[in-house]
Amino acid sequence: MFNCYKVLGISQTATAAEIKRAYRQKVKLLHPDVTHADSLAFREVQKAYEMLSDVKARKLFDESFLFKNKSSSTAPIWEVNRETIKKFDYRTWLLEQDTDESYAKLIFFDLIHNREDDAVKEFKNMNMRKVNFSLAYWFPKEDFMDYGFILAEELVLRREYYDAIILLSQIVKMERETNYFKFFFPEVTDLARHILRNNVEGIMSDELAIDSWERALDMKLGKDDDIFFLQKIADAYDRIGDHVTAQMCREEFLNVHL
Repeated sequence: MFNCYKVLGISQTATAAEIKRAYRQKVKLLHPDVTHADSLAFREVQKAYEMLSDVKARKLFDESFLFKNKSSSTAPIWEVNRETIKKFDYRTWLLEQDTDESYAKLIFFDLIHNREDDAVKEFKNMNMRKVNFSLAYWFPKEDFMDYGFILAEELVLRREYYDAIILLSQIVKMERETNYFKFFFPEVTDLARHILRNNVEGIMSDELAIDSWERALDMKLGKDDDIFFLQKIADAYDRIGDHVTAQMCREEFLNVHL
């Protein structure tokens, strides 16, 4: 049995978020579309991720595999070493700073330390408290895109769809500029598309729904999607009594349809 943690380059104490990120990093290097070969290393990465991303399978692996040396993970520059955390309460220190930067770091800190509920709560609070609050501003682009997507998934699990759309729209825009996610980008767009088609109308207010679908148009998910979103925007404007804007949307809908 090979060491799943070593294959992914993470420690035995890695959280679900760290496992997801490590897997994406490895696959982007070893994918057959990049290497032009079906490598053993690529297959091992897939098996390791399947094992560690399943709670029961990981527990069985941990119990049956004898670790002589613990693998160490390469942490982002903003993450504090776990040994340091034992001596210094980094989370409390972040809370005491009471700045946009400290709360941004707290959100991702909680996300990768099995405090997903806290991370979601803090993200929502900051979005309500600060109109221009931006997680992306405080992190390297790669860190924001990786952990931002994981946070978006956690938001969806808790039915916080509007906040998830805000994050996903930023990530999609960055990906179109940098091609960072590469093979995993369909996961991002599929999640965004699913929310926008199934978890907006009748769940959000018409005002938030309009904002969500307008963000969808900026994502450029495809012609069929744009037609769908324009129709929904027009209907929402009608419901709030802005028939002029509704008509403009329908005219744009016809142009896209043609």
